[in-house]
Formats: sequence, structure tokens, C-alpha cells
Amino acid sequence: MAEVLVYVDHVDGAVRKPTLELLTLARRIGEPVAVALGNGAADTASTLAEHGAVKVLTHDAAEYADYLVVPKVDALQAAYEAVSPAAVLAPSSAEGKEIAARLALRIGSGIITDAVDLEAGDEGPVATQSVFAASFTTKSRVSKGTPVITVKPNSAAVEAAPAAGAVEALSVTFSDKATGTKVTARTPRESTGRPELTEAAIVVSGGRGVNGAENFAIIEALADELGAAVGASRAAVDAGWYPHTNQVGQTGKSVSPQLYIASGISGAIQHRAGMQTSKTIVAVNKDPEAPIFELVDYGVVGDLFDVVPQLTEEIKARKG
Repeated sequence: MAEVLVYVDHVDGAVRKPTLELLTLARRIGEPVAVALGNGAADTASTLAEHGAVKVLTHDAAEYADYLVVPKVDALQAAYEAVSPAAVLAPSSAEGKEIAARLALRIGSGIITDAVDLEAGDEGPVATQSVFAASFTTKSRVSKGTPVITVKPNSAAVEAAPAAGAVEALSVTFSDKATGTKVTARTPRESTGRPELTEAAIVVSGGRGVNGAENFAIIEALADELGAAVGASRAAVDAGWYPHTNQVGQTGKSVSPQLYIASGISGAIQHRAGMQTSKTIVAVNKDPEAPIFELVDYGVVGDLFDVVPQLTEEIKARKG
């Protein structure tokens, strides 16, 4: 069976969930070979092996931390040349998509971004995408070179599938461009204790109807009871009620959780573009004509200040 390269997204050896999803998808089209780079790369091996990696290629160097994405592209190209894979998979993060695009250009291959599903085809892997603000679903395959595909988080359930996970050192020679852009400073993001927005299984979002920064406490309370991430519409972000990093929509982040709860969000097309692929959508809005109700699985016509606290208390009671 052909091998499939999987770029590993990890933090000091702790593998992030989107990578485990990629391993699940990779097993549909071949044997996953994971590529782990940077500090803690070797520590990823046991987790990757538990989820199907037959081999783990590792390499650590200061360049991965000191410079931007080019050193990682150099390493992934080295892995590509060593393995000659049937496909290369990467998470659809900002960094993952840049690495994938640069690699595709270097190896003369086509690229598919933001796939939500992957299956084997007679002429290569077939990727499913949601396009035009999730109004259409397309199936595509790369017709030139080795397919390079990025996959959105929460596109597949993580499945354990123990494999050998043999660790091999990857030989990497950095290009002259690898040190062209240096990282001069880093500021740790303040932790809220909630899941990362793009990776969360549940997202609770607030919009214009929240009517003030202080009222987002209602949204946060529901999110905390559900173990969810907190999102916001552009209207709420532009009003300064919630950080831009939490914006869901065409000009914010794209999410695809198992459950998306929209409170006080009218459902403008720009917002829908960022959350329409959610598996189950629930909306709370006092306007029965709000566009958000066109795509929900469950809609509640009511004042969020009445509905959301009741929902929070009901969940708390059931948990108790």
C-alpha cells in the first residue's frame, strides 16, 4: 500500500487533535507516515503510533523556532523526496496551508485546501469541500503531481489504530531562504481554559443581540458548562465586545464543530460562511425572520437573555 505523508501539528511533543484526524483520513488512502519537526518531535511518536502512523520521521533544529515556515517546508520536501508518497496531508491552519502551498509549488503538484472529507479514488484521493459559503459541496482530485491536501479540523472522528510507529531521523538541508524571515519576539496567548476555537467540538457564539461586552458572560457561562469554545460574530467584534481572535465568519475563523449554538446572531452570509459546515446548528433569536433560521437544525424564537441562562441551568442540573 502506498505511503501518505502527514504533517504533524504539535506543541513541544503534544500532538494536536487535527493531526490525529489526518491520520484517520490518511489510512483510507494508504499507510500514514508522520513528519514531526522541532522541539519535542521525537516525543510525538507514541501518540502517532497509537493512531496509525507506520513510521515517524523526526527532525529538530533551532531554525524551526527561530524562523517562519520555510524551514518546515524544506523538511517536508526532504520527507517527500525520501518517501515518494501517494499524497501529502496537512491541517487547514494558517501555517498548515502556507506550508502546503509552498510545498505544492516546489514539487509541481496541485493542491486542495479546506477539505472536509477524503476517500480513495481510482485515479487518486478524492477530497470533499464545502464551497461558496457552504452552499455547495464539491468532490475534487488533483490531476497533476502528488496531491497536497489540507483538511479542516473536526472533519473526521479520531480513531485509534495501533501501528509500528518506527522512529527515523529525517535528513534535512535548509535552503538559503530558510533564514530570510526571523522571529524577533513571541507573546504567549492568554489562556481562557477553553478549547481552541477552530478545533472545538462545541462552539457557543454571540452576536449583535448580546448587546454589550458585559453580556458575553452569559455566552461564556453556557460555553463553560458544555466544555465549549466561545465565538463571536463580526458585529460583536467590531463593536469591541469580544476579541477579534474569536470571530467566526468569512473574515474571521472557519469552524466545523459537532454542535454550534448561535445566540443573537442574525445569520448574515459572511457569518454563515464560517460555520455552515457544523454538524448540528442551534440558533436563539427573537426575530422569527432572521436568516439564521434557514440553516439551523433547531431554532428557538426568544430573547437570548431568557433562553440562554435557562439552557445553562438545565445543563448544570443534568450534569449534577
